Amino acid sequence: MDSLLSLAEQRLLNPGGLDTDALEAVFSRLMGPQIDTADLYFQHARRESWMLEDGIVKDGQHAIEQGVGVRVIAGEKTGFAYSDDIVLPQLTAAAESARAIARSGMGVGRPLALISPRRLYPPIDPVDSLDNDAKIAMLRELDAWCRARDPRVKQVVVSVSAALDTILVVTSEGTMAADVRPLVRLNVQIIAEQNGRREQGYAGAGGRFSLPELFAGERPKRLAGEAVRQALLNLEAIEAPAGTMTVVVGPGWPGVLLHEAVGHGLEGDFNRKGSSVFAGRIGERVAAPGVTVVDDGTLVGLRGSLSVDDEGTPSQCTTLIEDGVLVGYMQDRRV
Repeated sequence: MDSLLSLAEQRLLNPGGLDTDALEAVFSRLMGPQIDTADLYFQHARRESWMLEDGIVKDGQHAIEQGVGVRVIAGEKTGFAYSDDIVLPQLTAAAESARAIARSGMGVGRPLALISPRRLYPPIDPVDSLDNDAKIAMLRELDAWCRARDPRVKQVVVSVSAALDTILVVTSEGTMAADVRPLVRLNVQIIAEQNGRREQGYAGAGGRFSLPELFAGERPKRLAGEAVRQALLNLEAIEAPAGTMTVVVGPGWPGVLLHEAVGHGLEGDFNRKGSSVFAGRIGERVAAPGVTVVDDGTLVGLRGSLSVDDEGTPSQCTTLIEDGVLVGYMQDRRV
């Protein structure tokens, strides 16, 4: 059996006494001649974070959440229902509620077949990859390192977070996909002061790997050094000039600007409904020559990558705009 599916079953199905036969029985209550498609989405999420401010533990959190969502689509209608308890009675009730919202009917789902996507990260639990004392010790070491860089550093806030999401997606098309998603992040915020002026700097990084990998080598000090550099540089900064000017967007987080500017408009559902400015414009020029935009969820170990998405579709690299011409939308296999 696929190890990801085995882990997903252990965390999501087995505690509530569920198995694939029970899931097929649920689909028999969901499907019918008037129902186009349906899916079940199971998720177990474990999250932990620690924050140190001036060498003192100011915040520590640990949470576990789980549940199952049911979606039924009939024409333009979509029914949603969910349950925090992953057991058959609640799952069946959620299925009937979602089906009632969409449209009534009777039928049986197809036999389930496992999707085995390319693995972009290991199925590890980063929360347990370091003990709590080691996590706090690493944060305190960074705090001391930042203060030693320059006497103008007056305040240091460092935090680390770790999360593990286990998902299972089962569809009426007869597919079943599981994923185990680790995620870690380290953040450093610096407050520097000079002649009564206070400025801040920030740096952070993370990905889909373990905490020892996050803290390995010089990465923590590089991040801390960048936060210190920004804070000290800002102490000498002047007001930005007003007016229209060229903006150069670099790699990394500035990509969020692109996402907000055109990403939502390129989502398949908005274009199917005709509410996007890009609707019906495939093949037209929508950007300057030389501009190519891709939606790539296959970059190994990065926080934005997924082996499968939340609809059970293996991630891929999709070209949206090529040399300024609109060539595609962000959409799943059913659109």
